[in-house]
Amino acid sequence: MIKLRLKKYLDQCFQEAVKNGFWSDAAADSYTVEEPKFDDQGDFSTNAAMIIAGKEKKLTGKKVNPRQIAEKLVEMLGKETSLLEKVEIAGPGFINFFVKESVWPSVIPLVCRQQDDFGRITEKNGKRVLVEFVSANPTGPLSVGHGRQAVLGDAIARLLENAGYDVEREYYYNDAGRQMRVLGESTRARYREELGLPFDFPEDGYQGEYIREIARSLISESGDTLKDTEDVTPFKEQAEKAIFVDIEQTLKRFGITFDTYYNEHSLYENGLIDDVVATLRDKGLVYEHDGAVWFKTTEFGQEKDRVIIKSSGEPTYRLPDIAYHREKFKRGYDWMVDVFGADHIATVPDVLAGVKALGYDESKVTVVLHQFVTLMREGKQVKMSTRKANFVTVDELLDEVGADVARFFFLMRKADSQLEFDLDLATKQSQENPVYYVQYGHARLASISRKAREEGVEKGNLDNAPLHVLNLPEEQKLLKTIAAYPALVENAAEDLAPHRIVYYLQELAGQFHSYYNKHRVISDDKDLTRARLWLGEALRVVFHNGLTLLGMSAPDSM
Repeated sequence: MIKLRLKKYLDQCFQEAVKNGFWSDAAADSYTVEEPKFDDQGDFSTNAAMIIAGKEKKLTGKKVNPRQIAEKLVEMLGKETSLLEKVEIAGPGFINFFVKESVWPSVIPLVCRQQDDFGRITEKNGKRVLVEFVSANPTGPLSVGHGRQAVLGDAIARLLENAGYDVEREYYYNDAGRQMRVLGESTRARYREELGLPFDFPEDGYQGEYIREIARSLISESGDTLKDTEDVTPFKEQAEKAIFVDIEQTLKRFGITFDTYYNEHSLYENGLIDDVVATLRDKGLVYEHDGAVWFKTTEFGQEKDRVIIKSSGEPTYRLPDIAYHREKFKRGYDWMVDVFGADHIATVPDVLAGVKALGYDESKVTVVLHQFVTLMREGKQVKMSTRKANFVTVDELLDEVGADVARFFFLMRKADSQLEFDLDLATKQSQENPVYYVQYGHARLASISRKAREEGVEKGNLDNAPLHVLNLPEEQKLLKTIAAYPALVENAAEDLAPHRIVYYLQELAGQFHSYYNKHRVISDDKDLTRARLWLGEALRVVFHNGLTLLGMSAPDSM
């Protein structure tokens, strides 16, 4: 790509200057080449001069003027005439590069030959990544908030796979603790109610219609044989099984599957919870107070210590989470990504402190916290479900808008931003709907290709395509946007930021639709037609790859 060519040339100039004694190699691999925010700043910009100046000052103790370094670099860079139109110094020492217009069409053959691999790192980097997401308690249908997390986690996993990582998706199955007991009690109460028997519904029980459905299924299987059963186990097991089947089916509607499920109860059964407490005790990091067991999180920068076992003997969420993360480390992952809702914000530092206390590198764990989702219709918040629970379920949302729209809307904002999901906009079949707008870009390009074939218009051989005629400002802008795709995807993967792909596709769609509305692709000018058809093919590839990366379809017609 053009950016890589430029970076390679800059590196050559840097090393030549090192050989000539202008500066040391202390700044090697420290500077970057990026796209500037404004068009008048060129096509690319580098901070090399300022980085070199900083490194030299640290090395020699003498102040170095970044502009003087920039001047030397510009003098050397200016020798490249096949790639660069001009090179300028800006501000305290930034160097701006202006690429020749004739260079940009060279991106088209690259895209058209690579097809699905354009923007993908095809070589594995050897690093194993575990992405944990959803991990919803099996106590009810997935809520819209879980839906955002499911899509976010899957998109992050797709980005990392695209970047060459060996990725595993994991669902931490919270099948232990108080919430499961309450689920069993809720199901038993509804079971007795359905049989017309007296019942005591738990004060904080699960109220949804789905609990009644589970109770009815239990009656159809076992009749009234459990009517006098005090043990909640059969009720809990029936509910857990039914709910998890429902969760799996919901996730499949999104096209989301998991490589592994990790059961919380195994941490208890295998003695791993007790072992964590014993290890922390041996290290002098736990103590007892008011009948509870406390973890000395203040030893790890926290404001106060945290309870890990209540006075009732029941662990808090922190303890099994610490034990679970220790098992992740034992399984040998190079990077562990946790995708949680914002309600986990208080426990994350404690779990990371526990990981560190047990002797593991907590920097290998990255936590992505996402904010909540508000469904809006006619400018008002949609609060209640119409069928199954006292919240809107993912299934209800999917019934209304479909998987592609839900995925796109869930990824339209940064994870840590509140998300207002506009149902009125999401259901529109017009270019007002951003999903339709982007997918229509791909469909429109596929249509142009079909029309060309029907009319017997050939693109011709790519090797001798007259791409030099693509010199309109709009064409140059499209080519630059196409060229930016691989770096954008790579950075989005490293930063776990799939929303950037959404932003990019919206920008590309805007540029393309505007261009299409002004200019004919198929015309009497054969060279221009061939060049524009190849441009269209490159654009189609990028739309396809970007949509696929988000887990969405790229329709050929709409």
